[in-house]
Amino acid sequence: MNHPARDILEQIEWVASLGLGFIDLTLEPPMAASWRVDREAIRLALARHGLGIVGHTAFYLPIASGIEEIRQASMQELRRCVDVFAALGARWMNVHPDRHAPMHSRSFFVEKNLETLGELMPYAASRGIGLMLENLPGDFNTAAQMGELLDPLPDLGLHLDIGHANLLVSHSTVEELLKAFGGRLRHVHLHDNKGGGADLHLPLGTGSVDLRGAVRLLQARGYDGTITLEVFTPDPHHLSYSRDLLQRVWTEELAAVASPLG
Repeated sequence: MNHPARDILEQIEWVASLGLGFIDLTLEPPMAASWRVDREAIRLALARHGLGIVGHTAFYLPIASGIEEIRQASMQELRRCVDVFAALGARWMNVHPDRHAPMHSRSFFVEKNLETLGELMPYAASRGIGLMLENLPGDFNTAAQMGELLDPLPDLGLHLDIGHANLLVSHSTVEELLKAFGGRLRHVHLHDNKGGGADLHLPLGTGSVDLRGAVRLLQARGYDGTITLEVFTPDPHHLSYSRDLLQRVWTEELAAVASPLG
């Protein structure tokens, strides 16, 4: 994923230098705001390096706001993100459910999330973009919670964040999310943490996330799509290490399944 406070074109060069296959392009201010990015320059940079693209939007958009004008402003931003990603050749764009509507019931912000997503999906589809919903710690991190939004909208994809599934829960919810919605899995975020409530985005293997177990579950579902290493540390070597570790574990698990003794 690009750092939204850094120049996008420089970030594309960095991703390409790591030998990765795509960029998880997040459109967030200050440097990567949807209204300021140079779409053609980004498109050419991606083509030059043969990089794919997955669309990511700001996690803090108040799409379930109790103030209708603010919800509509969030819709405007998401539509603009759709337009950018369509121009860049992306097929999928994520949306984060909103759970911040003070003094309102859960049923209220579930309803408002559904309203926003229901309005956005036809717009995105008309531009060749599918929408996927990312699980978040706390309010939308179990199969039952995600089902409140995924069940009424069968064309909405699942964006599985394996790190998030380890937070504010008694045990990882990866297995239950895949059991319920694995057929709608469109993209994966992978990073480590130590459980509890701190979304640390650590390098793989440095926390309590069961990397090998998650890989087994993904492979059991036949998943071989995009996986973002959402590792946020000052040292870029941590991302390289995580890349190599994931590749090794993925290969080992495939071999174990293929082996007669596996």
